Amino acid sequence: MQYINVGRSGLKVSQLCLGAMSYGAPTSRAWILTEEEGRPIIRRALELGINFFDTANMYSDGESERVPGRALRDYARRDEVVVATKAFYPMGEGPNQRGLSRKHLLDAIDASLERLGMDYVDVYQVHRWDDETPLEETLETLNDIVRSGKARYIGASSMYAWQFQKALMTSERHGWARYISMQNHYNLVYREEEREMLPLCRAEGIGILPWSPLARGFLTRPRGAEATTRVGSDAFAHELYYTESDYQVVDAVARVAHDRGVPQAQVALSWLLQQPGVTSPIIGATRMAHLEQAVEVVGLELSPAECASLEAAYQPHRVLGHA
Repeated sequence: MQYINVGRSGLKVSQLCLGAMSYGAPTSRAWILTEEEGRPIIRRALELGINFFDTANMYSDGESERVPGRALRDYARRDEVVVATKAFYPMGEGPNQRGLSRKHLLDAIDASLERLGMDYVDVYQVHRWDDETPLEETLETLNDIVRSGKARYIGASSMYAWQFQKALMTSERHGWARYISMQNHYNLVYREEEREMLPLCRAEGIGILPWSPLARGFLTRPRGAEATTRVGSDAFAHELYYTESDYQVVDAVARVAHDRGVPQAQVALSWLLQQPGVTSPIIGATRMAHLEQAVEVVGLELSPAECASLEAAYQPHRVLGHA
């Protein structure tokens, strides 16, 4: 495993991050593993050198914080791992149990820490942009959370580049804690972030943590392959991908993988790791083999010709993943 700074911050993370959305309550999604099924994968990730773990309060209604929290307490020292979680989406029926208001964020960080069984998180992230809360209120509250010691750093997830730039400028103007990372939607079949967000992150020294780096499994299987449990039950994926040009990208991934003698997932991850500014893609492993294959990609270099062949079929998409 190799380690890299998150943007211009001093925080060092493994070049792959294990996402915990896959571990929690199978009743919420058919492909989610139980705690007993997920713990061995978390333990193996640690053995393979992954020190970065990402989750969110809304995954499995909080269970995806409890499961990795218990596993990391059992298998690692707290100062050896980097734990990130997120807040924004509803965590109850009340009007103040969602969004990025001061009330909700202060309640949410305490609830997340209780579920994780930790005194602090390393990166506390806003899960989306909130049009209903003044930006200054959100950023001052996040600054207070950092100053209180409940979070070491703050980060953000999918939004428009102008929104992210406005947040960075506002924090800088007030001398508040500044976002160090952007967790955004980026992979071989969704590259719209290359237009504005990625150049902004590189210019501002922001670490890029792509979510859905394998397009929710779409990039890992050749055209016409039998549907997995996740593919068959993941309606959200079908809102994002599965156009003909997307399939042409998958065909190109399959060709490079065949020529290399490696799984398609390794080709797609290798391409992503070679993109300027990318820090640590967030992978979701539901099988031990998926995790071990992903770790093998660190250090795998694709040639310029291979990268060009993977990129050639791409067609522009409407903005996806900000909602």
